[in-house]
Amino acid sequence: MSANKKISRKKFISKALIMTGGFCAAGILGKSLLSAGDAWAAKRYNKELPSPAFEARYYVSLGDKRIRCELCPRNCTVADLERGFCGDRENRDGTYYSLVYGRVSTMHNDPVEKKPFFHFLPGTEAFSLATAGCNFRCKFCQNWQIAQARPEELESVDASPADIVKYAKSYNSASIAFTYNEPTVFNEYVYDISALAKQNGIHPIVISNGYIEKKPLTALCGVISAMKIDLKAYNEKYYREVCSGHLKPVLNSISTLAEKGVWREIVYLVVTGLNDNEKEIREMSAWLIKNSGPLTPLHFSRFYPNYKLENLPPTPVAILERCRQAAMAEGLKYVYIGNVNGHEGENTSCHNCGKVIIRRVGFKIVKYYIEKGKCSFCKTKIPGVFA
Repeated sequence: MSANKKISRKKFISKALIMTGGFCAAGILGKSLLSAGDAWAAKRYNKELPSPAFEARYYVSLGDKRIRCELCPRNCTVADLERGFCGDRENRDGTYYSLVYGRVSTMHNDPVEKKPFFHFLPGTEAFSLATAGCNFRCKFCQNWQIAQARPEELESVDASPADIVKYAKSYNSASIAFTYNEPTVFNEYVYDISALAKQNGIHPIVISNGYIEKKPLTALCGVISAMKIDLKAYNEKYYREVCSGHLKPVLNSISTLAEKGVWREIVYLVVTGLNDNEKEIREMSAWLIKNSGPLTPLHFSRFYPNYKLENLPPTPVAILERCRQAAMAEGLKYVYIGNVNGHEGENTSCHNCGKVIIRRVGFKIVKYYIEKGKCSFCKTKIPGVFA
């Protein structure tokens, strides 16, 4: 299809809903933003790659038209006319380009709790967007239609950073969330949107696997408000065999966020028999206390069969409860259970007086007892961002 052919808003919305996979169930995803106005109808429908593309910011020349990418710990060495592992960056005559800058595959207005952020502007909505690709190959990927696709395999529209900020403002979104696929692979786009969003009073938040080098992460810390890290396991073997990555760089990223004072929440997807070892859960919790602090929120999320792990059953709730109890026994104060609607583990209790200060059902807040960032009962400051 020609890159100049326009796509109707109705068709693009339909495609976008399909691409976000399991998150698109009615009542979970939230309202689509792709019908935000006539501006979308005028945007260019893409499947062809951009030419010229957007030059990447983190790479070095090796001579003979070869480069080394320095964005993520893979440090891909890429020959002329080849791409790195993520498939989103291409070497053209010795210059490395991002193929996903400004190419949006889907957008939605989500509750910020869906990311999940429980201590960052609870009860608000996040303008959420994705491009294509990832630097992991997680066998359980819930958004594999986007995250495991190359840019030319997805329908997308062009949207500049100014466009994204404009759309977020039109919906009074408190934040802009980079999510669904891995934001590291569209780092330049994330950075530029975030810098502009901050200038306009909108909080940029990143939902990431944490597989990013320290230099680009440190730069990103200067323009974002929060980051959620998926800590896949506290086990190198799991990272290598299930995610095609490594544990240490992710731990380094969490430490960097703590050093820079960026609000962070950790999600641990519990897959029965693969990463639910109680000893490892305790070791991970102790590491988080030491390197990120005991008030760092940790979410144990329920696994549902997906992608290449459809043969496994959903995680029993009892295992999630056991993981939560182990983490709390180690000293973490805010430990949650996710993907189990109505469970008491969705609620936030004050770490000082123990009273429930946010009561949730799924992504909805039904009771809220925080005033000016403090517990309404004992006046203790609650960790997070509440205004």
